[in-house]
Amino acid sequence: MMQAQRDETALIVGIDIGGTKTHLRALPLGGEGAPRDLVIASRDWRVRDWQRDAARLLEIMQDLTGGARVAALGVGAHGCDDAAECAAFQQAFAAQTALPLRVVNDAELMPLALGLQGQIGVVAGTGSIAVCRPDGGGMLVAGGWGWIVGDEGSAPSLVREAVRAVARHFDAGGGRDEPLVEAIFAALQVPSVPRLGSVLSEMRSAAEVGRHAPAVFAAAEAGSVLARDVIREGGRALADLAVLVQRRGAGAGHAVAGGSVIAAQPLLWQAFAQGLTEASAGALQPHLFIGKPVEGACRLAAGLAVTPGAAAALP
Repeated sequence: MMQAQRDETALIVGIDIGGTKTHLRALPLGGEGAPRDLVIASRDWRVRDWQRDAARLLEIMQDLTGGARVAALGVGAHGCDDAAECAAFQQAFAAQTALPLRVVNDAELMPLALGLQGQIGVVAGTGSIAVCRPDGGGMLVAGGWGWIVGDEGSAPSLVREAVRAVARHFDAGGGRDEPLVEAIFAALQVPSVPRLGSVLSEMRSAAEVGRHAPAVFAAAEAGSVLARDVIREGGRALADLAVLVQRRGAGAGHAVAGGSVIAAQPLLWQAFAQGLTEASAGALQPHLFIGKPVEGACRLAAGLAVTPGAAAALP
C-alpha cells in the first residue's frame, strides 16, 4: 500500500502562552522559508475559559498563516498546571479543529527546544514551576502556586522576599543605609517604614509586583547583603522544585531553566545551578535556556506532523 506523502509546503504552528505575553510561530513543514512570528499580550485575548481561549487562538493563528494549510499545532500554556488542565485545553481545541495538536505546560517547551524530551523544565518569570513528563509516565509538577503562596524565584516572589528581608532588617534595628532598603522604598514608592507591608499588599497582580524585581538585582550589584541572600535563596528554592519532581519519579538527568527573570539575571542562574548540583548530588545537570520557548512548541508540532497518531490524549 502506498504511503501518503507529506505536504512540504504546509505549515506547522507553535504557540507559547506565557503569563505576560503569547508568542505564535508558523514554520514551513519542509524547513524552507522564513518563520512567521506574532507576539501579543496574553491579557489581550485570554479569558481563562478553555473553549473561548481555544477559539480565539485559532482565529489568531488563521491571521498569522494567511489561510495556508497547517499540518499540526503545538501549544505550551502557562496556567495548565496538571495533566487534567492540559487535557481540557487540548479537548477545547480538538472540538474546533481537526488538526493534530497537543497542549503541554509552558515549562515543558524549554527541554523540547533543546531536544531533551522527558527532562525537567523550570520556569522563573512572572511565575515559577517545575514540570516533567517522563516517557510512559504522567505529568509531574512542583510549584506554580502563585506569588502569594510560592512561585519561588519568580519576579514577584523575589520582590515579596525582598520586602520581608527589609521588614526583618528593621525589626532587628537596622537603618535605611542598606542598599536593598533604599531600592525597595524607591521602587515601591513606600511613604514611610510602617507602610512597607501595606504598599505590597495593595498590589493586585503578579505582573504589577514582579516589575519591581530589577530593583532587587540592582541592590545586589550595589553590595546589598540582604539582596544577595534573597536571590540566593530564590535560586535554591527553584532548584528544590526540580529535585522534588525528580524524587517523585521523573528519572531525568537534566533540568532546563528559563524564563524572563532567570535568563536575564546571572546571579539567580548561578544560585539555581549551584543549588541544583548540591541538592541532586550531581544527578541533575543544569541548563540555562536563553532561546524562545516557542521553539519547543514548534518541535512538538513538527513531531505531530510526522506522526499524527501522537496527538492522542495526554497521559
